[in-house]
Amino acid sequence: MRAVTLNSVPDAPVVADVPTPEPEAGEVLVKVAASSINGFDAATAAGYLQGAMEHRFPLVMGKDFAGTVEALGEGAEGFTVGQAVFGVVMKPFLGTGSLAQYVTVPAGYGIAPVPDGLSVPEAGALGLAGTAALNSLDTVAPAEGETVLISGATGGVGALAVQLAAARGVRVIATARPGAEGEFVTGLTGAEIHLVDHSGDLPAQVRALAPDGADAALHLAGDGVQLAGLLRTGGRLASTIGLTQEAVERPDVTVHAIMSDPNPRTLTALAARVVSGALRVPVTATYPLEQAARAFAAFGAGALGKLAVTCS
Repeated sequence: MRAVTLNSVPDAPVVADVPTPEPEAGEVLVKVAASSINGFDAATAAGYLQGAMEHRFPLVMGKDFAGTVEALGEGAEGFTVGQAVFGVVMKPFLGTGSLAQYVTVPAGYGIAPVPDGLSVPEAGALGLAGTAALNSLDTVAPAEGETVLISGATGGVGALAVQLAAARGVRVIATARPGAEGEFVTGLTGAEIHLVDHSGDLPAQVRALAPDGADAALHLAGDGVQLAGLLRTGGRLASTIGLTQEAVERPDVTVHAIMSDPNPRTLTALAARVVSGALRVPVTATYPLEQAARAFAAFGAGALGKLAVTCS
């Protein structure tokens, strides 16, 4: 099969021929129709996950997937051959990812049926970013009317978090440069979004909007310590990129490190939001598998929203 691979790290991803995987006991073999690029993939290629997870080379990249069940391993239950599914590859090692024509995933975790009304590109870009956004918001648990600062609002996780936060009646302050970035973020939802330019004096801009500090923050990009300094006493911060409580010299602020949990219930809930029109998967460009290198380059250059990859 064709797949996006790494032969070492750090290295640039290339498309190559690798053996088609076989489902082990309890696994589902999925014929992948669509996937997407995530920060996790870029971090893998850059070598940032060395020592954190086992790497098996040639390493097939990719976390998100949408496609159809091709085969079931021994004892795999809950799915049928030909069924449309989507989700996130969740294994304790790196090497059998979803930026490929086929992927194997555990039948009990990281996979859910694709409901009617959820398109293949949407399903292939929803799993990891949607879960990270929802888990982050659930962790800081903003109440209606509270102010949440979202740093990294132009990325896939941030764009979904902006929508999910606004739907809760939360006052959203989001980072975006004036122009295309700002228009992208404010166009995500009909609710009012307050923009701050992270390339300027971010603290001054945030304080102008929230003089007593924001109630909560999502650290999806940028300086997490700086964000913590913009919270009120008792503020909560969720970080998807490794900020810890120890790094923040404010005992009056609580820092939560977020590890996405794409369990079937969460995936199903996210898909239902998209189908109902309450949530939009912000796919801004789609690339064929053979042009995955272009997709990674665009991601590295700061592309807005999600970049989808068609794999079939």
